[in-house]
Amino acid sequence: MGETRVDLLHLLEDLRDAYPGSLEETILTEILANALDSGADSVSLVAEPGAAALTVVDNGRGMKRRELARYHDLAATTKRRGRGIGFAGVGIKLGLLASQEVITEAVFGGKRVASAWHLKSRNRAPWRWVEPPGLVGEHGAAVRLVLANPLSPLLDAGFIEGAIRRHFHALLDPEFDAILGDIYPRGVRFAVNGRVLERAGPPADRVSVAVRLPRRRKPSAFGYLVRVSQDLTEDQAGVAISTLGKVIKRGWDWLGVMPVAPERLTGVIEAPALAECLTLNKADFIRAGQRGAIYLAFRKAIQEVVAERLAAWGDLREAEPRRRSARPIERD
Repeated sequence: MGETRVDLLHLLEDLRDAYPGSLEETILTEILANALDSGADSVSLVAEPGAAALTVVDNGRGMKRRELARYHDLAATTKRRGRGIGFAGVGIKLGLLASQEVITEAVFGGKRVASAWHLKSRNRAPWRWVEPPGLVGEHGAAVRLVLANPLSPLLDAGFIEGAIRRHFHALLDPEFDAILGDIYPRGVRFAVNGRVLERAGPPADRVSVAVRLPRRRKPSAFGYLVRVSQDLTEDQAGVAISTLGKVIKRGWDWLGVMPVAPERLTGVIEAPALAECLTLNKADFIRAGQRGAIYLAFRKAIQEVVAERLAAWGDLREAEPRRRSARPIERD
């Protein structure tokens, strides 16, 4: 009799490759995104280089015992397209690629459960119930990654803080409180090795932009643009589009507008409604169907606002005329 087997290592590697950043950055940002989806407003991260471990604790909803058991199925998820900014606990699942062991603890309704999980071979990822280590308070969840590489960036507090500020910029900038206040009424507090990350506004020379969709009185998106005198790094240049506080894309290609000096312009635009347009892995936007139409409407409105500001700065690159010979190919 035959048997269907799954190459778990290959599956996890394919999942890793679906995200644009490094494995460590994806693990970190996805763990935080799922914490926010659970309703957490406080997330604590502790890096222990001596023990080669990273511990992340949130005060969100937590998980029931059966939910934590199901969570160990790599193909299982309670997430649906159009809901939240994290996907299927993917940060912890990808943690299997970088860890000797992954310990998860959850508290729901006063009941505390915990499990230990590791990737034993290409085809096996056994897990077992363990005594809860007591990392979580009255409710929430915690994950402890015992890393295989003692020099992993996940053990560097500077790397952790930089990744949080890049990927969750709007949650650390008071300028976005007005548009995110209904979603995070008490804000979100991040702490790294016991130090709470300070909230800081954008540069003083920023230009605020409000994006309004047709037939909408209130702005549907809000943000700012900044022009600097020196070249920015690749992960700083360009306009970032954020939804529910998480940056989804950054650069100029997604926007379809190109300044004369793209390496000297940056900015962030937060559009909470775009969360319903995210792909299932929450790493891009849908471009087809009803949700795709919503994304394209936002993109067009953002294009117009950004192009107007670039033109005022004299920094808008004119679109190159199409060559006649290319038109039949484009049409096909």
